[in-house]
Amino acid sequence: MGFGVFRNIPSSEDIQAFLDRTIRISGASSKHLISDKGGQFWCEGFKAWCCRRTIKPRFGAVGKHGSIAVIERFIGTMKREGTRRWLIPMRQTTFQNELKLFIDWYHEYRPHSALDGCTPYEVYHALSPANRQPRCEPRSRWPRESRCAKPPTSIAGQPGGEFTLKVDFVEGRKHLPIVTLQRAA
Repeated sequence: MGFGVFRNIPSSEDIQAFLDRTIRISGASSKHLISDKGGQFWCEGFKAWCCRRTIKPRFGAVGKHGSIAVIERFIGTMKREGTRRWLIPMRQTTFQNELKLFIDWYHEYRPHSALDGCTPYEVYHALSPANRQPRCEPRSRWPRESRCAKPPTSIAGQPGGEFTLKVDFVEGRKHLPIVTLQRAA
């Protein structure tokens, strides 16, 4: 829904202001907000902010790896597939732009195992997931009823033929690929 970049460790008020902007811009609020027990979240001001917005704060277990697994996986992915692939810009606005490109790519083009191979964009907008569409089958004698990768899908057209693999990149960033496969004309 949103992200923020802070020059220093943000205060609870900074986090609350960021979340207020995100809720206002997106036009939606969540039922729960999961965080660690950092001072910004584990304080009366933040709990009162949540209460006023009918958001239930949930906290990961202190020192327990995996207690906030989804956000930990996102941060790990952002490091591996995002920020470690480019030089960190010195200007905050340039840095924010690079993070926005990564986050947009992460939501719209990168399949997620926690979402059964769908993208967050497909789930959020209730779109038919790309991994559930009929698949391209390059093997001409492959039986239509044979099992395929999960999730099982039908074959588009006749099995066999040539296909074109197209790789584009978000704004030319080689670490943010957009991969498509099409039957050759």
